[in-house]
Amino acid sequence: MAENRRKRSAVFSAGIAESEKKHYHRERKAGVPKGHRKRKGETMSPFSFNHFNFNVLDLERSMKFYEEALDLHELSRNERDDFIIVFLGDDSTDFRLELTYMKDRTEPYDLGEQEYHLALRTEDMGAAHALHEKMGCICFENHGMGIYFIEDPDGYWIEIIPDRTKPITWQ
Repeated sequence: MAENRRKRSAVFSAGIAESEKKHYHRERKAGVPKGHRKRKGETMSPFSFNHFNFNVLDLERSMKFYEEALDLHELSRNERDDFIIVFLGDDSTDFRLELTYMKDRTEPYDLGEQEYHLALRTEDMGAAHALHEKMGCICFENHGMGIYFIEDPDGYWIEIIPDRTKPITWQ
């Protein structure tokens, strides 16, 4: 257990260092301290969303899935002797999905009761649903809420939500 914590700490530290070089430092906005962004009414928050992490058993399989299912592509990679971290993005937001691959891991991760998930919005719910149905990765649909979930190769659930300004066409 302690050994796993040390490995995860090393992976986390290395991943942040790489991310800071390429993604964390944005141009400062006039009059706003670094790390803060103006919002409606000129209030400032010292925090903004950056990334979400999934630990994966087969990095190439996962990257192929995210490219095909969600049109996410590799933005950066940090490779070390015992792990690889890949950040995926969509080119429309700064938010990234971090895939962490531990090279010596052979058993699937225990995802518990799946009480957390990632959500992505789409402008064309009908086309997205048709693609995911063809891929066979839809694991739950909630027609009442107009959403559905897909499951990645490691068992993580990803919620697909419609752009609420467009009509829902998949139900």
